[in-house]
Amino acid sequence: MAEKKEFLTYKGKPLVRQGNTIYYGDMADDYVIMMQILANKEVGDKEKADVASKVSIQLLSTDPNASMKERIIKTSEKKGLYAAMDIAEVWLQRALAHE
Repeated sequence: MAEKKEFLTYKGKPLVRQGNTIYYGDMADDYVIMMQILANKEVGDKEKADVASKVSIQLLSTDPNASMKERIIKTSEKKGLYAAMDIAEVWLQRALAHE
């Protein structure tokens, strides 16, 4: 039997990162968020770390019969991952409430 993989969650929804792309939401739902990190900036004095400074956000339909262009419901760009996650949560919550 296949082992169920546990994902990191944010406000009860799966959060999966692959490279510079982050998916937020359950693929079994009608909508999911895709965020792409477009730019990073280095922060910190002694221990430097790369932090997302520009993030593209898309609310996508998970309808397999729709074309990729039809799947894109909303799109935006935000400065920083925190602002992107904030708007992503609102968009996903509203979209799923209208299912």
